[in-house]
Amino acid sequence: MPPSPQQIDAFLAAATHAAQTAGAFIKSHYGQVPVVNEMKKYDIKLELDVRSQEMIEGILLEAFSDHAIYGEEGLAGNQASPFQWIVDPIDGTVNYFYGIPHFCVSIALRHESKIIVGVIFDPMMNDLWQARIDGKPLLNGKEIKVSNRSDLADAVVTVGFSKSKASIDAGFKRFVDIAYRVRKTRMLGSAALAMAYIACGRLDAYIEEIISLWDVAAGLLLVETAGGTTKLFPKDDVGEKYSLCCSNGLLPLDEFITEMGNPAL
Repeated sequence: MPPSPQQIDAFLAAATHAAQTAGAFIKSHYGQVPVVNEMKKYDIKLELDVRSQEMIEGILLEAFSDHAIYGEEGLAGNQASPFQWIVDPIDGTVNYFYGIPHFCVSIALRHESKIIVGVIFDPMMNDLWQARIDGKPLLNGKEIKVSNRSDLADAVVTVGFSKSKASIDAGFKRFVDIAYRVRKTRMLGSAALAMAYIACGRLDAYIEEIISLWDVAAGLLLVETAGGTTKLFPKDDVGEKYSLCCSNGLLPLDEFITEMGNPAL
């Protein structure tokens, strides 16, 4: 049985509280020298990622003790639950580490196979996006929708670059193909914010070769409820990782993603 509107109200309220609490926490440490847990070739893992997720877990599991947590920093809760919170405690960690003020907290709730709630909070801009499966998406309490641009020549598109040589090479090829056709391209460093920007019309499309579910789960619901389209193409060799194309639903993007495969969702 799907959750009732009253249950979704409670889920959305808890996700909003968790995102804003964690966002305030990471903002309070912004500009300080962070503790690095792991320095990878194309990525960085911070102690603050772990502490932010623990804060989110505490809030969500206090409200819904029988739910599961599936986060970038690990699992918690009842993993047999049909309710699974998908958490990215700092989306844009590399930006955060280098002092670039473009990062966010992303929280989504999946019931069985369907995402029913999504919240993205940018603590530096104090921008809060909220989406629910049975309603209109909001930015700071006001309804939002995707842009109405249908011509690539008018569009602003972001192309993400993933964390392996093969995916970076594929991203470069796609970037070149797209850059000659659109008004501008942008590389911003946060998948969740890229999707939130599409949902409110700041961007028109986003394509990335390999992305994790926790990066995009909340954004998927935001874009779809705002009138856009999302396509996830599963990567067979890794769990819950995908190629992604999302847009306002009006741009002709099929020629740029034909090699990605068949969409999963």
